[in-house]
Amino acid sequence: MQSILAVDDSPSMRKMVAFTLSGAGYHVVEAVDGQDAYEKAQTHDIDLVLADQNMPRLDGIGLTRKLREHPKFKTVPILILTTESSDQMKQAGRSAGATGWLVKPFDPNRLIEVIRKVMP
Repeated sequence: MQSILAVDDSPSMRKMVAFTLSGAGYHVVEAVDGQDAYEKAQTHDIDLVLADQNMPRLDGIGLTRKLREHPKFKTVPILILTTESSDQMKQAGRSAGATGWLVKPFDPNRLIEVIRKVMP
């Protein structure tokens, strides 16, 4: 079973994402912020990272940068799921190494469709 690291500081958003992903057959590892996600990424086999942008301690772009520095995460798809939709923010995400950008509120079917497209 493929594992997805779902990172969001909002408990309700984390639960919604986890419910959607587990319903589609994925194993979900939840993290409360970028720092927590980075620590969990070291101890779990992760096939995709789905991260919020605006979080305490380490935001989504910071997490993406940090993961991309690690050889284990050079090719793991990283999707940013956020309320931010400016081109400038999307460009910053791409520069950090994000695979894609999804805007909240998300459509569960679209989320699964995008994940299936980018996940090996």
